Amino acid sequence: MNQAQSLILFHQNTVRRYWDEDKELWYFSIVDVVQVLTDSTIPKRYWSDLKTKLRAEGSEVYDKIVRLKMAASDRKQRDTDCLSTEDLLRVVQSISSPRAESFKLWLAKVGYERIEETEDPELAMERAMKTYLQKGYTKEWINQRLKSIEVRKDLTDEWQERGMKEGGEYAILTNEITQAWAGRSVKEYKNLKGLKKQNLRDNMTNLELVLNMLGEVSATAISKKKRPEGLPANRQVAREGGLVAGKARVEIEKRTGESVVTGIAAKGLPVRKTKAIFKKAGE
Repeated sequence: MNQAQSLILFHQNTVRRYWDEDKELWYFSIVDVVQVLTDSTIPKRYWSDLKTKLRAEGSEVYDKIVRLKMAASDRKQRDTDCLSTEDLLRVVQSISSPRAESFKLWLAKVGYERIEETEDPELAMERAMKTYLQKGYTKEWINQRLKSIEVRKDLTDEWQERGMKEGGEYAILTNEITQAWAGRSVKEYKNLKGLKKQNLRDNMTNLELVLNMLGEVSATAISKKKRPEGLPANRQVAREGGLVAGKARVEIEKRTGESVVTGIAAKGLPVRKTKAIFKKAGE
């Protein structure tokens, strides 16, 4: 099994998964999940029938199925139906079984909480604080992280004002800031810390968080002053903001003799969040 493939344990059963580095998504073997949730002796037949049903209903999930090579029980690589985490959870809602019901209840709870947070954003911050405390982060780090969320929101609001599109263009601008202050792209930074789907900021030390915030708040201030138009001009502003923090990083490293950008993750971080999600929903 190569580095892109791995197994997770759920209800004492293994579920095969594959990491797509380009899309930054985990893909899970649907048959494995079906077997875990239904205890079916013929999970392939169960999935075949369910797949036919989804197709007949015109479900968008059907079109999201991807065929990936995964190690079978005989250790040979065989084509396997797989789905990303989001699409897999949608399929789970179509499975009738006691174990699947626990997932459905969890999804309903998460959905309800999200609606509450839309009506009262303060609830999102309170839940974030509790979640970080449960994961073992220090209160000092949590305060920095919550402040970084506020700074990030100001920046994305400014990008929206400048006509930038959420998603692809935001990612490009974020990469410019990170490259300018940390000397690494977001992808290189995550590789340094051994991350996959995990949030990079959740793995930054206090000092890394502070410098990242400095880069973002500087980019926001410069953008408000220059009012750039178009992606190239906004990339230049993002780079300028990142360079402000980059100069601070160089000065700190000069005085301490240590690298600010480190492969060390924030204290208390679970190694694999995806596994934690499956365990929480299935307990």
